[in-house]
Amino acid sequence: MIRLDVSTMLGQPSDLDLRLIRVFLAVVDANGITPAQATLNVSQSTISTQLSTLETRLGYRLCERGRSGFRLTPRGRQFVESGRKLLTALDVFGAEARKVGRTLVGTLSLGLIGHTPVSANARISQAIERFRQRDESVHFSVLVRSPGELEGMLLDGKIHMGIGYFWHRVPALDYTTIFHETQLAYAGRSHPLFETAARVDPTVALGHAWAWRSYPLPEAAGSPTDRLVTAVADNMEAVAMLVLSGRHLGYLPAHFAAPYVQQGQLAPLAPDAMRYDVPFDMAVRRKPHRNDLLDAFIADMKAAHA
Repeated sequence: MIRLDVSTMLGQPSDLDLRLIRVFLAVVDANGITPAQATLNVSQSTISTQLSTLETRLGYRLCERGRSGFRLTPRGRQFVESGRKLLTALDVFGAEARKVGRTLVGTLSLGLIGHTPVSANARISQAIERFRQRDESVHFSVLVRSPGELEGMLLDGKIHMGIGYFWHRVPALDYTTIFHETQLAYAGRSHPLFETAARVDPTVALGHAWAWRSYPLPEAAGSPTDRLVTAVADNMEAVAMLVLSGRHLGYLPAHFAAPYVQQGQLAPLAPDAMRYDVPFDMAVRRKPHRNDLLDAFIADMKAAHA
């Protein structure tokens, strides 16, 4: 198999070359130019121009992009590997150059799920603050993905720690519960149960149409078979959309639904009875796939959530 050497194709890579490579890899990770806009914080046209510039400097096409979607060319797939190796080597060099006798050196990659409670994010921030007080020269990398994606990235060694709701419980990972999130059942404003939501009989609510998650909810009271499920979704934004339609009941995190409740768009159903708590875990690979840097941050996370 032909392997492409980035340094050969570009000569001695300049700052421009490195910036273009980082843009390209960000687009690959996001699986397209449009989803990469939020990560890169630039316009779609700017990203397209940067990709074209990189392809011109290389002399070949890296990806197909347009109405048919985003797809890597065979050379593009090879270049991804070479580009990642180059940037990893630069990160290692930079960390060593900053070392200067510091104890903890390297990159710490964290993966989170979206829309965690404000109080939970505050605790994670406290852990980072504690860590920064150590004798360290560490670069933090933080990304947001679904729970399943985070577990896969942990197993592949792409991130060091994942924080979220994990129902698979992969044997190769260690899980430590750091906080709980309260989930309540809700009705939309145009739903027949909206006006009497607080006093509704749970058995009556089970007779109405529900929106349910497409993944297991072991902590939820009852199961999908106990109720009339007419819609499924894989994230809370989609569940909220279905509940707001007034045609489905559904469970949502209380902190996430709070703004809708304040606006009179949602009402919690029998909140004392129709509720459950979801454990949020800190997931890491089991030893020996850990280092002193990660162990130090694990200790700071546990201290911040004590």
